Amino acid sequence: GDPVKIRQWTIAGLPTDTHSTENAMIIQHSRRWPLMIDPQGQANKWVKKMEADNGLDIIKLSNPGFLRTLENAIRFGKPVLIENVGEELEPILEPILLKQVFKQSGNNVIKIGDSVVPYHDNFRLYITTKLPNPNYKP
Repeated sequence: GDPVKIRQWTIAGLPTDTHSTENAMIIQHSRRWPLMIDPQGQANKWVKKMEADNGLDIIKLSNPGFLRTLENAIRFGKPVLIENVGEELEPILEPILLKQVFKQSGNNVIKIGDSVVPYHDNFRLYITTKLPNPNYKP
């Protein structure tokens, strides 16, 4: 990996072991949004520090306005951290998790529930769980 990028991650709180660095590279280059199994909270702290300058929104699925926050982040290209998820994810997240983006009038959009939201390419989503061994259904 890029030594400068790895150094930035380390400064942002990523542990210096090879396993953590490899996981960060996978997160950076993956086409899917990461779900980080994080019982000690290290990934949570790392994402918060790494994305702080980009206006990171931090939400829990139990927050009453989580969907509005998520829609605005998608619209304006902000990063979002959904923290402490359980073994059940909200079905409304499915189009976001599957990146079901489509063109409408020449613009990228995504349908979330009944809303069609403009999709900004800078949008990033991180998900963490404190569960040490979660079991997610396909």
